[in-house]
Amino acid sequence: MKKRVFVITGATGTGKTTVSDYLRDYYHMPKVITHTTRPPRKGEMNGVDYYFENDESFDQNHYLEQVAYAGYRYGSSHEGLDAAFESNPYITIVLDTKGAVTYAEQLGEEAVIIFLTVSQDADLIDRMTKRGDDSMMLKERLDSPEYRRDLTLPSALKNVAHVIVNDNLATTKVKIDDIVTAAIAN
Repeated sequence: MKKRVFVITGATGTGKTTVSDYLRDYYHMPKVITHTTRPPRKGEMNGVDYYFENDESFDQNHYLEQVAYAGYRYGSSHEGLDAAFESNPYITIVLDTKGAVTYAEQLGEEAVIIFLTVSQDADLIDRMTKRGDDSMMLKERLDSPEYRRDLTLPSALKNVAHVIVNDNLATTKVKIDDIVTAAIAN
């Protein structure tokens, strides 16, 4: 059986976690737990949402990709991928666009890239505010070059990524279903 990692990418607020949760709940795809040095948001749990690390513990892992974003480090480890694949040949991970490019290059067809966007950038700020992002962190994130980078599909992912305008979750789910069906069939 072929393995597939469904990589959900795009700017903050486009619905990456929501889509990943849908893949988990509807298709029983485990989420690859990634590592970060940022503090947990309200309600987030270590080992469930992320492995919350300090700089020293972050450096102890073996990464397929890692990135600094808005002053914090993020990365996905080989161990995390292997642990997710142990329970299902189809898994999901949320990455920034730089990480998605790395997955596409390193894993080839094993990586199914889904790039999320919205038709109005103002909707992203509204979504981040509603989910409770700290206003100072939000300002830093919006001013970061990484946020601006993630608003646009990288040239390395053109003709590779499935692009979904996530303005309506029901419509997005139908498109996700089509992508999953095609990826599993191939």
